[in-house]
Amino acid sequence: MQFDLFDSKPEPRFVCDVPPPYQPNLDDVRARLNRILAEARAAERLPWDADKTLVYQTIFPHMTGWLPEEEGAQLRFAFEQEMNRLKAA
Repeated sequence: MQFDLFDSKPEPRFVCDVPPPYQPNLDDVRARLNRILAEARAAERLPWDADKTLVYQTIFPHMTGWLPEEEGAQLRFAFEQEMNRLKAA
């Protein structure tokens, strides 16, 4: 295939269908975050083993990024407060 150098709109050689970015169901995100936070609030000391604690400390802030900014910030703050309390216990 040879391109015309003077053609103002060359046809693309490859067509790639890019899927839309992943958009989770925000109600599901809220439910999961609130469940994790409720577990932490109900506990007197860390209710999870070291691996699960690390997973929650990693995914919780990430998941809050899908929510509206203020809501996500409030949940991150509450989770951090609970983690600090549980680690000190």
